[in-house]
Amino acid sequence: MGVDVEAVSGDLESFFTRQNNLESQDIVIESEKQRRKPSILDTFGVDLTAKARAGGLDPVIGRDAQVERMVTILSRRTKNNPVLIGEPGVGKTAIVEGLAQRIATEEVPDHLLDKRIVQLDLAAMIAGTKYRGEFEDRLKKVVLALKEQQHSIVFIDELHLLVGAGAAEGALDAANLLKPALARGEMRLIGATTLDEYRRHIEKDSALERRFQTIKVPEPSIRDTIAIVKGLRPYYEKHHGVSMSDEVIEDAVHMADRYIKDRFMPDKAIDVIDEAAALIRVKHGKKPSKIRDYTRELKQLNEKMEEAVASEEYERAALYKTRISQLQSQVNELREEAEKKSPVKLLSDDAARAVSVMTGIPATRVQKNEARILSQLEKHLSKQVIGQDEAVAKVARAIRRSRSGVGTDKRPIGSFVFMGPTGVGKTELARVIAREVFGSDEALIKIDMSEFAEKHNTSRLLGAPAGYVGYEDGGHLTDKIRRQPYSVVLFDEIEKAHPSVFHMLLQLLEDGKLTDASGRTVDFTNTVIILTSNLGAEAMRREATLGFDLKTKQDENELDQLHARNAASAREALADFMRPELINRFDGIITFRALTRKEVSRIFDRLIDELRERLVKKGVALVVKPAAKRLLIDHGYDRDNGARPLRRVLEDELEHEIAEGVISGAFAKGAIVTASTKQGKVVVAGDYEHASK
Repeated sequence: MGVDVEAVSGDLESFFTRQNNLESQDIVIESEKQRRKPSILDTFGVDLTAKARAGGLDPVIGRDAQVERMVTILSRRTKNNPVLIGEPGVGKTAIVEGLAQRIATEEVPDHLLDKRIVQLDLAAMIAGTKYRGEFEDRLKKVVLALKEQQHSIVFIDELHLLVGAGAAEGALDAANLLKPALARGEMRLIGATTLDEYRRHIEKDSALERRFQTIKVPEPSIRDTIAIVKGLRPYYEKHHGVSMSDEVIEDAVHMADRYIKDRFMPDKAIDVIDEAAALIRVKHGKKPSKIRDYTRELKQLNEKMEEAVASEEYERAALYKTRISQLQSQVNELREEAEKKSPVKLLSDDAARAVSVMTGIPATRVQKNEARILSQLEKHLSKQVIGQDEAVAKVARAIRRSRSGVGTDKRPIGSFVFMGPTGVGKTELARVIAREVFGSDEALIKIDMSEFAEKHNTSRLLGAPAGYVGYEDGGHLTDKIRRQPYSVVLFDEIEKAHPSVFHMLLQLLEDGKLTDASGRTVDFTNTVIILTSNLGAEAMRREATLGFDLKTKQDENELDQLHARNAASAREALADFMRPELINRFDGIITFRALTRKEVSRIFDRLIDELRERLVKKGVALVVKPAAKRLLIDHGYDRDNGARPLRRVLEDELEHEIAEGVISGAFAKGAIVTASTKQGKVVVAGDYEHASK
């Protein structure tokens, strides 16, 4: 047939060889496509190990024990899923980042060298799942990817979110979808959550809980926190363009520990440093005005050059380009000069201001000049609380002892029982303490104990138990302290309270904290606790009468003796009413003295000064004649109610008359209003002629 068999055979062999090569190339290309195709883990997760290699993670300091424990659990054959449990802000996520850094630097056992840690974002997985089954499909793909990629370890922050995540009616939640894979060891998972959330969500599901090995993450000590912040210092110095000394860091950590009670180390200490540096950056971080001007001009020139190029005016564009180059050189020179300048130093006062911003405590309380304020506390209190020097001295001494650090820091700043008749300054002293010690009248939390006379009402202080009406409203007392931890807490008329209130006070005074109905611990170590009582007030009526009518030295001696007897009687009445173990926990049982006429006169002068200040705004001056003053004091002092009616008498007999004159136009701007007496009554009159002179 003339056919060359060998030639045909060779052609066929070449054809099949080419076909095989093409198929191999297709397989390689397909494999390359699959390799380059982003994994679902990359879509919904962040590779912490790759981030660590790129230097994108902050260093982890002082958590070697927890990282080693995590390495051990991951090395187990079964139940190799560690879960980090600790309070918010103690550094659970940082520990996982620490493991990623160790893998990146090859400081782990050989069997973990090829691993990578991927942080999975559950919220991103749930987002956009409009139809039933979409979330389950995504999660199944994640499990499949982890099964195929044995070198990947998934990390889920806020692990408790697995329970109930993505569950629709008749569908499984994320936790139930992961259980089979965890049980068979097809995937390794690291979790992090708080102790409360772990108990509430994970522990209840025993089938899920047994898949995990817990690692407790305690709050670091002050010493460890200082080391952590020092390790992070270069990152914050670079970001904010400031420098900070070791002393500033130590002061900031101590301030965070002392003043921020509702958060945990090291998070709150790092926040103080970050906030302080940010405040400085905002204050000093403005660029020189020349750089701003040149930058603005550069932007305009770039826009003009683009317009010139678009309209093919190349000569004009070249001129713009030359000018842009000159300006850019000048900007670079100015920036180099600015960078050569030494960075702004962060001071302890800046950290104090940051704490003040974060907590609402006046900066003077946080700064070191608090000692100066406390040293003059008696002087400031005595100016505003008249006739109670003994009470003021005892309170000031107790507060100084606590704030100096000599007293225990596990109890309230001070705790007192104020006894004595009504209207002598018990509540006023509490208000003035709030103003002088904590910087504001708003720092006084007054609780009327007559509202808690029945046992079922006392639960309102800490919050109603679970299942009862008002459970979600929180505690009347504990919620206020959580919002304002630096306060004076005034329990007014304690004798009207139900005895069960005293059990709460016993714990508060001993431990400096209370646990509310939700199980949250509320710190009272930065409060002043004051109880007021009218026990024994009946026996003090003679003291009030004698004090107001005081005339001779003998009367003064008799008044002192009478006060001593009344104070002893009041303490006896308190001992009959209150258990000794509670009484002994107070820093002082203070019996207030009855007011003398001289002291009532000083109170009157204060009230008149306040009225004058208000009238000055209207352009009206006020003069009170001695006879009018005596008459108003006689009408305003009551031995049963002390000086309390004095303000009301001033309002009724003096302020009312002045107000009528102001409204009618009789006392216009420039008038001098004189208060005098006529036929046993206070009368007021305006004088313009004298005012004009």
